[in-house]
Amino acid sequence: MVIYGVSFDVIGKQPIVLLKTLEGNRFLPIWIGHPEAAAILIKLQGTTLPRPMTHDLLASVIIDLEAEIARITVTELRESTFYATLTLLKDGGEIDLDARPSDALALAVRTDAPIFASDDLVNENAIEFEREIDDTEEIVDSFRDFLDSINPEDFVTAEVSSDAANEDDMDDDEDDETEDYDEEE
Repeated sequence: MVIYGVSFDVIGKQPIVLLKTLEGNRFLPIWIGHPEAAAILIKLQGTTLPRPMTHDLLASVIIDLEAEIARITVTELRESTFYATLTLLKDGGEIDLDARPSDALALAVRTDAPIFASDDLVNENAIEFEREIDDTEEIVDSFRDFLDSINPEDFVTAEVSSDAANEDDMDDDEDDETEDYDEEE
């Protein structure tokens, strides 16, 4: 995957990093924090700062410890939260570290580390455009339309959604019981 860009949720003004699959027109939106969005954008825009940011420091520490970032993998979405793994290479072995996707992506743009996402995550949560879109402005407009109609709760797993439906059914049952009680008086 590649970082296609960073945008903002129109309703909540929350930053969203948009990952694009290398093949096809599938995009994975990940809601992130403002500091991480700034860290990603600063690097994507080629801005140099007089002092290192936290992600620059961590990238330097990894290099100074004679390790390298092999890849970052966005692994899952659980309870409206994305998870990622940062994989380091050190002395011929791999070290997997739990990471927030936003931090892992901020490191990836600084080190040119490849970005992956689990197939299940992409299959269940990616947005797919029906045709190849070459015009960046067209895809940004389409994505903005999508953002106008979506919120983070829309990415809740089916299990949680079915629980919410059961709660609604239970609430309906309670209303029925109350109505029956009211009629008896």
